[in-house]
Amino acid sequence: MIEPKLNALVLPGYQNSDAGHWQTRWEALDPAFVRVQMPDWDRPSCDAWCRALDAAAAAADGPVVFAAHSLGCLTTAFWALQYASDAQLAKVAGALLVAAPDPTGPHFPADVVGFAPVPLARLPFPTIVVASSDDPYAGVPFSQTCAKAWGSRWIGLGARGHINADSGLGDWDEGRAWLASLVSSH
Repeated sequence: MIEPKLNALVLPGYQNSDAGHWQTRWEALDPAFVRVQMPDWDRPSCDAWCRALDAAAAAADGPVVFAAHSLGCLTTAFWALQYASDAQLAKVAGALLVAAPDPTGPHFPADVVGFAPVPLARLPFPTIVVASSDDPYAGVPFSQTCAKAWGSRWIGLGARGHINADSGLGDWDEGRAWLASLVSSH
Protein backbone atom coordinates (compact mmCIF):
# COMPACT_ATOMS: atom_id res chain seq x y z
CA MET A 1 0.00 0.00 0.00
CA ILE A 2 2.92 2.37 0.70
CA GLU A 3 5.04 3.38 -2.29
CA PRO A 4 8.09 1.10 -2.63
CA LYS A 5 10.72 3.78 -2.00
CA LEU A 6 8.81 5.43 0.81
CA ASN A 7 9.85 4.74 4.39
CA ALA A 8 7.07 4.43 6.95
CA LEU A 9 8.55 5.16 10.34
CA VAL A 10 6.49 3.58 13.11
CA LEU A 11 6.42 5.59 16.33
CA PRO A 12 4.84 3.67 19.22
CA GLY A 13 4.01 5.25 22.54
CA TYR A 14 4.87 4.60 26.15
CA GLN A 15 6.02 0.99 26.74
CA ASN A 16 6.09 0.24 22.98
CA SER A 17 3.39 -1.56 20.93
CA ASP A 18 2.67 -5.24 21.51
CA ALA A 19 2.05 -8.04 19.01
CA GLY A 20 -1.67 -7.32 18.53
CA HIS A 21 -1.23 -3.58 18.04
CA TRP A 22 -2.05 -2.18 14.60
CA GLN A 23 1.48 -0.72 14.33
CA THR A 24 3.09 -4.11 14.88
CA ARG A 25 0.65 -5.71 12.46
CA TRP A 26 1.50 -3.10 9.79
CA GLU A 27 5.20 -3.91 10.21
CA ALA A 28 4.44 -7.60 9.69
CA LEU A 29 2.37 -6.86 6.57
CA ASP A 30 4.76 -4.47 4.83
CA PRO A 31 8.57 -4.20 5.11
CA ALA A 32 8.32 -0.46 4.34
CA PHE A 33 7.11 -0.03 7.95
CA VAL A 34 10.07 0.22 10.33
CA ARG A 35 9.82 0.88 14.06
CA VAL A 36 11.86 3.73 15.51
CA GLN A 37 13.66 2.22 18.50
CA MET A 38 13.47 4.56 21.46
CA PRO A 39 16.21 4.65 24.11
CA ASP A 40 13.84 3.82 27.00
CA TRP A 41 10.28 2.64 26.39
CA ASP A 42 9.38 2.68 30.09
CA ARG A 43 10.78 6.09 31.10
CA PRO A 44 10.39 8.28 28.02
CA SER A 45 12.14 11.61 27.78
CA CYS A 46 10.94 14.00 25.09
CA ASP A 47 14.48 15.06 24.25
CA ALA A 48 15.78 11.48 23.94
CA TRP A 49 12.79 10.37 21.87
CA CYS A 50 13.05 13.38 19.54
CA ARG A 51 16.76 12.69 19.02
CA ALA A 52 15.98 9.04 18.20
CA LEU A 53 13.36 10.16 15.68
CA ASP A 54 15.81 12.66 14.21
CA ALA A 55 18.42 9.93 13.72
CA ALA A 56 15.85 7.61 12.10
CA ALA A 57 14.65 10.34 9.75
CA ALA A 58 18.24 11.22 8.84
CA ALA A 59 19.03 7.56 8.09
CA ALA A 60 15.97 7.11 5.89
CA ASP A 61 16.82 6.85 2.23
CA GLY A 62 14.14 8.89 0.51
CA PRO A 63 10.84 10.31 1.68
CA VAL A 64 9.19 9.24 4.94
CA VAL A 65 5.76 9.08 6.52
CA PHE A 66 5.10 8.63 10.22
CA ALA A 67 2.62 6.13 11.67
CA ALA A 68 2.48 7.45 15.24
CA HIS A 69 0.51 6.23 18.24
CA SER A 70 0.05 7.93 21.60
CA LEU A 71 3.35 9.38 22.84
CA GLY A 72 4.71 8.88 19.31
CA CYS A 73 2.29 11.64 18.22
CA LEU A 74 3.70 14.10 20.73
CA THR A 75 7.23 13.06 19.75
CA THR A 76 6.37 13.82 16.12
CA ALA A 77 5.03 17.28 16.98
CA PHE A 78 7.98 18.23 19.21
CA TRP A 79 10.46 16.90 16.65
CA ALA A 80 8.85 18.75 13.73
CA LEU A 81 8.54 22.06 15.57
CA GLN A 82 11.67 22.10 17.73
CA TYR A 83 14.29 19.61 16.49
CA ALA A 84 14.10 18.92 12.76
CA SER A 85 16.16 20.76 10.19
CA ASP A 86 14.56 22.08 7.01
CA ALA A 87 16.30 19.27 5.09
CA GLN A 88 14.78 16.66 7.42
CA LEU A 89 11.32 18.22 7.18
CA ALA A 90 11.53 18.23 3.38
CA LYS A 91 11.70 14.40 3.49
CA VAL A 92 8.39 14.06 5.37
CA ALA A 93 5.34 13.30 3.21
CA GLY A 94 2.95 13.22 6.16
CA ALA A 95 1.98 11.75 9.52
CA LEU A 96 -0.90 9.71 10.86
CA LEU A 97 -1.20 10.75 14.52
CA VAL A 98 -3.36 8.29 16.46
CA ALA A 99 -4.54 8.73 20.07
CA ALA A 100 -2.36 11.68 21.05
CA PRO A 101 -2.31 11.75 24.88
CA ASP A 102 -2.83 14.83 27.03
CA PRO A 103 0.31 15.19 29.21
CA THR A 104 -1.71 17.22 31.73
CA GLY A 105 -4.42 14.55 31.99
CA PRO A 106 -5.05 12.50 35.14
CA HIS A 107 -3.92 9.18 33.58
CA PHE A 108 -0.70 10.42 31.95
CA PRO A 109 2.20 8.33 33.33
CA ALA A 110 4.31 10.14 35.94
CA ASP A 111 7.56 8.63 34.61
CA VAL A 112 7.19 10.34 31.22
CA VAL A 113 9.09 13.65 31.16
CA GLY A 114 9.31 16.71 28.95
CA PHE A 115 6.18 16.33 26.84
CA ALA A 116 4.32 19.34 28.27
CA PRO A 117 3.28 21.80 27.19
CA VAL A 118 2.34 20.27 23.85
CA PRO A 119 3.50 22.52 21.00
CA LEU A 120 0.41 23.98 19.38
CA ALA A 121 1.64 25.33 16.04
CA ARG A 122 1.05 24.24 12.46
CA LEU A 123 3.09 21.16 11.54
CA PRO A 124 5.15 21.57 8.35
CA PHE A 125 3.72 18.50 6.60
CA PRO A 126 0.23 17.01 6.08
CA THR A 127 -1.24 15.24 9.09
CA ILE A 128 -4.32 13.37 10.22
CA VAL A 129 -5.24 13.19 13.90
CA VAL A 130 -7.35 10.15 14.82
CA ALA A 131 -9.11 10.05 18.19
CA SER A 132 -11.49 7.93 20.21
CA SER A 133 -14.40 9.29 22.23
CA ASP A 134 -13.48 7.17 25.26
CA ASP A 135 -9.67 7.36 25.27
CA PRO A 136 -8.56 7.42 28.92
CA TYR A 137 -5.45 9.42 28.00
CA ALA A 138 -7.09 12.23 26.01
CA GLY A 139 -10.53 13.63 25.52
CA VAL A 140 -12.00 14.66 22.20
CA PRO A 141 -11.57 18.40 23.00
CA PHE A 142 -7.80 17.90 23.51
CA SER A 143 -7.40 15.97 20.24
CA GLN A 144 -9.45 18.55 18.35
CA THR A 145 -7.35 21.38 19.82
CA CYS A 146 -4.18 19.61 18.65
CA ALA A 147 -5.64 18.91 15.20
CA LYS A 148 -6.68 22.53 14.73
CA ALA A 149 -3.33 23.91 15.91
CA TRP A 150 -1.32 21.39 13.89
CA GLY A 151 -3.34 22.02 10.71
CA SER A 152 -4.49 18.39 10.73
CA ARG A 153 -7.56 16.65 9.44
CA TRP A 154 -9.41 15.27 12.49
CA ILE A 155 -11.12 11.87 12.44
CA GLY A 156 -13.21 10.54 15.31
CA LEU A 157 -13.50 6.75 15.58
CA GLY A 158 -16.22 6.65 18.20
CA ALA A 159 -15.62 4.59 21.34
CA ARG A 160 -12.36 2.70 20.63
CA GLY A 161 -10.41 3.25 23.86
CA HIS A 162 -6.76 4.16 23.34
CA ILE A 163 -6.84 2.86 19.74
CA ASN A 164 -4.45 0.05 20.54
CA ALA A 165 -4.50 -3.77 20.51
CA ASP A 166 -7.51 -3.76 22.86
CA SER A 167 -9.55 -1.72 20.36
CA GLY A 168 -10.22 -4.69 18.06
CA LEU A 169 -8.92 -3.01 14.89
CA GLY A 170 -6.97 -6.00 13.56
CA ASP A 171 -4.82 -4.93 10.59
CA TRP A 172 -6.75 -1.60 10.54
CA ASP A 173 -6.95 -1.20 6.77
CA GLU A 174 -8.83 2.09 7.19
CA GLY A 175 -5.86 3.58 9.08
CA ARG A 176 -3.45 2.42 6.38
CA ALA A 177 -5.69 4.02 3.76
CA TRP A 178 -5.59 7.33 5.66
CA LEU A 179 -1.80 7.11 5.84
CA ALA A 180 -1.66 6.36 2.10
CA SER A 181 -3.89 9.38 1.41
CA LEU A 182 -1.22 11.61 2.96
CA VAL A 183 1.37 10.15 0.62
CA SER A 184 -0.81 10.65 -2.47
CA SER A 185 -1.49 14.29 -1.51
CA HIS A 186 2.23 15.06 -1.04
